[in-house]
Amino acid sequence: MAELVFFSGTMDCGKSTLALQMDHNHRARGRSGLVLTKHDRAGEAVLSSRLGLSRDALEVTDELDFWDLVVQQATHGRPIQYLICDEAQFYLPEQVDQLARIVDECDIDVYAFGITADFRTALFPGSQRLIELADRLEVLQVEALCWCGRRATHNARVIDGHMVVEGDQVVVGDVAGGDPSVVEYEVLCRRHHMRRMTSHAARQQSPDPDLLPFDLDLCPLPGRQPTA
Repeated sequence: MAELVFFSGTMDCGKSTLALQMDHNHRARGRSGLVLTKHDRAGEAVLSSRLGLSRDALEVTDELDFWDLVVQQATHGRPIQYLICDEAQFYLPEQVDQLARIVDECDIDVYAFGITADFRTALFPGSQRLIELADRLEVLQVEALCWCGRRATHNARVIDGHMVVEGDQVVVGDVAGGDPSVVEYEVLCRRHHMRRMTSHAARQQSPDPDLLPFDLDLCPLPGRQPTA
């Protein structure tokens, strides 16, 4: 039986890489499917991985109706057997409902990939609906790491080297490493996300610029000075 499966995890855990691999595996077995994405880091109508892999995809807009899309494909002689839906956290809840209907009424597998929570640790509406409706939730086993070496569990928005906790929920950016004046994202463990301690802030706290402060006392809460 077809399933609606939600593969989740933080940034850098290989979601888009797995989406590309799954599409390859299905096509290699002669299955016909569609690849969709929204707000990919590489631009419109492309699914890309940070490993350098990419392929053309359909761009998901707020006006897209997945049910109509699948019916239209079948009407034109291209029956769909699976959907690869990347960046699914950005989908509207009603679009997730459409994906569930496709699974139940058309017996089409839907594989959705996305992060669950935004930079404020609030659930994305699309991810929340996927959690509510998915037949299976799969947390990717490739662990992204915080700068301290612990498993990263949260996504932080970084502007000019500093973590921010206010602003629009959806602002497209990429992992830190480019122009620090633009929006970037960094994965952090819960402790350092709650303390707003990015790798940039940690290096500023460290007396030795080549070392990162692993001691909790060197990671002050907002408004509190580090202890000696």
